[in-house]
Amino acid sequence: MKAMILAAGRGERMRPLTDHTPKPLLIAGGKPLIVWHLEKLAAAGFREIVINHAHLGEQIVRALGDGAKWGLTIAYSPEPPGALETAGGIATALPLLGDEPFLVVNGDVWCDFDFGHFFRLTVGGWQPAAHLVMVDNPAHHAGGDFSLDGDRIIYARGEQTLTYAGIAVFSPAFFRDVPLAQPLKLRPLLDAAIAAGTLSGERFSGRWVDVGTPQRLAELDQELLKAA
Repeated sequence: MKAMILAAGRGERMRPLTDHTPKPLLIAGGKPLIVWHLEKLAAAGFREIVINHAHLGEQIVRALGDGAKWGLTIAYSPEPPGALETAGGIATALPLLGDEPFLVVNGDVWCDFDFGHFFRLTVGGWQPAAHLVMVDNPAHHAGGDFSLDGDRIIYARGEQTLTYAGIAVFSPAFFRDVPLAQPLKLRPLLDAAIAAGTLSGERFSGRWVDVGTPQRLAELDQELLKAA
């Protein structure tokens, strides 16, 4: 299984930090956010990684190189200025991702999720169009995104909502109708999968942080330094 790290966003909420540094290269606990992912992916058994980039993307390429430092092979999927949103970026990277289900993780989250879980999840074949990891709603997103009915994701139901963690496994076919080189958000595809009953998910109760603001980055930085 290959993995894709989404790293093309502008990081508007992180300004002015992201005026000169792409958000995945911001430091938490002594290392860039994206390096935490690379280390965890390598430890879980992943070997081939795809990273998309747009804003200051050349800095990401220079910092990470070919991935050999982590025992990985990194391929890059450059996007035009302004990027292509999540679905558009993944669809553009499909030639690098192959024909099998692949993991996608947002470059601006930090978590202690066991990515090796997905190797076990896909043993014996893969049925859902997509499988999302969900977390309890953080304070800045109290309304959540969806609800879970067993292992099936449904539209938000009452107060029993969860937030999409930015971690998922997708079948390449999930993006087959996405026009190439055009921006497209992920939500319309998720809504279509919910309607078709082909979107599954699970709740993760471990440590997860959406590092979306300078304050949350500083808090995570202190937390990781204390734990080191």
